[in-house]
Amino acid sequence: MSKSPFLQSVRTEIRTKQYSYRTEKSYLYWVRLFILFNDKKHPKVMGNHEIERFLNHLAVNRGVSPGTQNQALCAIIFVYKHVLKREIENLQYKMTKTPRRMPTVLSPDEVASILQNMDAEYWLITALLYGCGLRINEALSLRVKDIDLKSRSLLVFNGKGRKDRYTLIPGNLRENMERQFAHVRAVHESDLADGFGLTSVPASLHKKYGPAMKDFGWQHLFPSVTRCVHPIAGYVCRHHLHHSSYSRRLRQAVLATGITKRVTAHTFRHAFATELLRSGSDIRTVQEILGHSDIRTTEIYTHVIGDRRAGTVSPFDRLPSS
Repeated sequence: MSKSPFLQSVRTEIRTKQYSYRTEKSYLYWVRLFILFNDKKHPKVMGNHEIERFLNHLAVNRGVSPGTQNQALCAIIFVYKHVLKREIENLQYKMTKTPRRMPTVLSPDEVASILQNMDAEYWLITALLYGCGLRINEALSLRVKDIDLKSRSLLVFNGKGRKDRYTLIPGNLRENMERQFAHVRAVHESDLADGFGLTSVPASLHKKYGPAMKDFGWQHLFPSVTRCVHPIAGYVCRHHLHHSSYSRRLRQAVLATGITKRVTAHTFRHAFATELLRSGSDIRTVQEILGHSDIRTTEIYTHVIGDRRAGTVSPFDRLPSS
């Protein structure tokens, strides 16, 4: 199935539109599953009925989340629209809305206690998540050239929604960042001495810049321990740390602190936004730093900070002391 001419055509269309490698893997997974579920029929002979059956199967029999259902639907719609050149209309299936939940937020003391149980690059990644409001993939994808310590600015290149943005770098991270630069340079010089030195980039950039990918500025700020073969272009390169490696280390640190909240890498981004609003930062500024397209996404943090904003006090706190 993986060498199917049809799936190859889907892969080609995805790469032509320069979608991320993660999106490519996700879309191919769902399209393959859709075909298998419908007895390996070619999508061109299928339509609304088969799509509806598949989506209902995911919701009822597999119990997948609303986000996963929508991801599967997006993959199938992509195939019909861009590969088969057919519009899917009047689908008797409404895209499930993901429930809007309040984010888990850590206090500064809780963040500090987690940091005390982390070290090396994992400490710095966490500091950047909390200090700059980054998503985990944005932090891991940082390159040396994206960091400007003099102006204390950090470029998030091609973030969520394919948008670039700048965010601030905490001043007290300068020495840690310089030590990380030194580590990256040592790893890179070792790669060059072994006849390698290329960093991992999207295939289109590799084709455009070629040998320039050996420049120090293009290297990932958090390089992987080992080299790998680029999954698309096929050259030997050094990728960044995998997010699962960070997740394991974060879990160990949280367990060591005794914090009972559910803490993920994204929790530090929530804490970053909340602390900015608590300290009086303008919500539009926070929206820009976080890279939110809609101000309503940023406004959810105003609910998190509760009575410390606008002086709201619970009626219980006004009861006479007994």
